[in-house]
Amino acid sequence: MNPLLEDKLKNLPALPGVYQFKNDKGKVIYVGKAKNLRNRVRSYFQKNIDSPKTAALVSKISDIELIVTDNEIEALVLENNLIKELKPRYNINLKDDKSYPYIKVTNEPYPQIYPTRNVVNDGSKYFGPYTDVKNMKQSLRLINKIFKIRSCKYEITEEAIQKKKFKVCLDYHIKKCDGPCEGLISQYQYNQMVNQVIKVLRGKTDDLIEELKHQMNEAASKLEFEKAAELRDRIEQLQIYSSKQKVVSTDLEDKDIISAAYEGKDVAATILNIRSGKLVGKRQFALTTEENEDINQIYSAIIKFYYNEYVEIPKEIIIEVEPEDSDTLIEWLNKRAIKKCRFIIPQKQSEAKALLMMCKQNAQLYLEEIQLQRMKKEGSVPYVLSALQRDLNLKKLPRKIECFDISNLQGSDSVASMVVFIDGKPKKSLYRKFIIKTVDGPNDFASMQEVIYRRYSKILEENETMPDLIMVDGGKGQLSSAIEALKNLGIKDYEIIGLAKRLEEIYLQDESEPLLIPKTSSSLKLLQQIRDEAHRFAITFHRERRNKRTFTSELLEIKGIGEKIAQKLLSKFSIEEIKNLEEEKLAEIIGKAKAKLIFEYFHKKTIFENK
Repeated sequence: MNPLLEDKLKNLPALPGVYQFKNDKGKVIYVGKAKNLRNRVRSYFQKNIDSPKTAALVSKISDIELIVTDNEIEALVLENNLIKELKPRYNINLKDDKSYPYIKVTNEPYPQIYPTRNVVNDGSKYFGPYTDVKNMKQSLRLINKIFKIRSCKYEITEEAIQKKKFKVCLDYHIKKCDGPCEGLISQYQYNQMVNQVIKVLRGKTDDLIEELKHQMNEAASKLEFEKAAELRDRIEQLQIYSSKQKVVSTDLEDKDIISAAYEGKDVAATILNIRSGKLVGKRQFALTTEENEDINQIYSAIIKFYYNEYVEIPKEIIIEVEPEDSDTLIEWLNKRAIKKCRFIIPQKQSEAKALLMMCKQNAQLYLEEIQLQRMKKEGSVPYVLSALQRDLNLKKLPRKIECFDISNLQGSDSVASMVVFIDGKPKKSLYRKFIIKTVDGPNDFASMQEVIYRRYSKILEENETMPDLIMVDGGKGQLSSAIEALKNLGIKDYEIIGLAKRLEEIYLQDESEPLLIPKTSSSLKLLQQIRDEAHRFAITFHRERRNKRTFTSELLEIKGIGEKIAQKLLSKFSIEEIKNLEEEKLAEIIGKAKAKLIFEYFHKKTIFENK
């Protein structure tokens, strides 16, 4: 540690604030907040650091810069703003620099409503951010269709109206605007309409419909039929819009559902906005982080990024785990919320849990989309192979994987399968079937040893290259048997794993304890897919063998049919084909007399079974 850093650590204040870690080039590599700067910053420099990420960060710290604040909430806001501005390497960051659009309701006597990416603290109201621009445009089209909001950019004031500074435009004549520029609608009436728009943007469409129905009935009772008809048309349009919104909750409380899918350095976040029981919006954005980031920190970052701007804060935020500094986050959210907010973490099967699972599926799909886009940029090799190389600590990318499975029924007709995946996809032309020859009875370990020996002795004979990864279906026993076979062949340079089905444990060479990869990981899903394909292929071959043996016995039961005739037929046709062959076709192969015996046997049997 350099003397400057050592002096700063000795003189840290016990106050709330933000700390910035800098590297030897003066670049900020991490920004954090603390209730007590002295305790928090010193905790990074303890000897018993067990986090690889923290250890890597500390090794690069050359200087510390502090900003003291009045309280932890101020520190949280400042930390968030600094992360967005500086994008330090060791913080969780928004993946791209683009700002998402909002719908802006301007702070004017006669407000304008339009999309913007430039958020300014000028008293205007902002709705969003809209990560799906198409969704934002649909919202604006609805507003322009139902409400007569002005499209002009004039600065309309009472003084400008009195001086007749502006003239009505085409929108007024085609009844798309009520002409506030000439004072043809009062400021009060216009702002009433703007408040109705705000209700739609907040997802309170059903509440607005009830309000408009009351206004329509009131207008009709006063014989204001033109106004009543206009309100009726507005109600009908809103009802059509409302009917398209999916009802997902019987509970009418306003809530946001937040879920994240993450792998490696990629985080995909999905937020579902539910208002009055209806799904009114979906927001998605990508984050980057260091590998093996703590899940609580990921969710804390998502909440800070999403709610930092002008996002409406609901009464409930349903989330998978409690975020880091949850008490501070709730205090910060409640300072800006209309109603007090709380985190809900569903523990058992419930409507909230089902909504969270739906949100999780959306996040997972978005993560796969991110990975697919990267794959297109980086070339033809799927990202999942990089993930698999990382998770299994392989020396090179596992582009070619060979997987083996044993299948038998109480030790009879033992067979094995080998499936091959290249670049994460099955290559069926390279699949192989094995009939177990040296093992009697149900002995999967010995069977695996035989198959591995046979397969890779052939590789040596034909001077072929070994696969990048050998995989066996099973645990420690199957893996040890496979390794023993490779050892007997004198093969040393290879990668091999065993995948045990019960707990999806991965057994590695020279490791006593199994490896557990997160169930959400794409690398584990690929291994499961390969294992299941090997199992399917082995079962199919085993069934074919058993059926063939049973059918051969059945053919031999026909008087006049011997083993030679049975084998001749089975070498040319499948079991079902033999049963359905015409007598003439059979005669071409085995002669008329034998053909007649077989044809009559199966057709009489079919007639009997049908009766």
